[in-house]
Amino acid sequence: MSRAPPDGLKHMPEPETRTLDAPGVTLTYDIRNPGADGTPLLLFGSPMDASGFATLASHFTDRPVVTYDPRGTARSIRTDGARESTPDDHADDLHRLIEALDAGRVDVFATSGGAVNALALVAKHPEQVRTLVAHEPPTAEVLPDAAQVVAACEDMYATYQRAGKGPAMAKFMQFVMWDGPLPPDYLDRPAPDPAAFGMSAEDDGSRDDPLVGQNMRTCVPYRHDYAALTAAPTRIVVVAGEESGRQVPARAAAGVAERLGVELTVFPSHHAGFLGGEFGQRGKPDEFAAALRRALDG
Repeated sequence: MSRAPPDGLKHMPEPETRTLDAPGVTLTYDIRNPGADGTPLLLFGSPMDASGFATLASHFTDRPVVTYDPRGTARSIRTDGARESTPDDHADDLHRLIEALDAGRVDVFATSGGAVNALALVAKHPEQVRTLVAHEPPTAEVLPDAAQVVAACEDMYATYQRAGKGPAMAKFMQFVMWDGPLPPDYLDRPAPDPAAFGMSAEDDGSRDDPLVGQNMRTCVPYRHDYAALTAAPTRIVVVAGEESGRQVPARAAAGVAERLGVELTVFPSHHAGFLGGEFGQRGKPDEFAAALRRALDG
């Protein structure tokens, strides 16, 4: 089921929707401005699907803009019955998607888990990406509290398998809101109450949530090939939000930038700064889009 567009986008032309068969999944993707000149721009996250990028895409009418649903989310239905996907799986999907576009090198804006997947793509297929803007990749390996971060993600997964989405998502919310390194006794503290985040503690029985059911477990511990990334011809811009403080994704972005030997770039707003009403959330989409354009222009 498609979501209603954010306010102000209701009268924009509908994107052209296509599908692509890949091993274990049929990917669904959208192309806006298909006849425009300029380097195609891919916008994606993980596990956020294409519906989260309508506002940001609306700022780039001068070039083709491609959004997609990562495997196992929204319209990209898995055909293999599997539930978990790794950044390498997603990188392979992106490689096939760029090949299907048949438009040469592309520019990429990737956020959160999508930024982890995009870095995996560039390490494997640098010839496909001209510029990558990697926004707050939650990469644990660069953090001094990596062990605690990975353990917290495993605990979210275990909680989901044992008690369902509400208790697991409450732990996720506490985790993403934590400012600064996770202390050694982080998991010894009382579990948060799902009701405090407007969620039910009842187990709905589902076990296919792409966030707490796979992404936190497979994405956060992923280890990047920094030698391949630094050798790539791709220009990599690593970004953190100015309002993100010392939350895990912002701290990880700084660590990834340091490993790559590039200066961390600061964008307006926070981890969801590009949203313009999608999912009921709003950042600073106009300012964010302007910063993204500057980053892409170099």
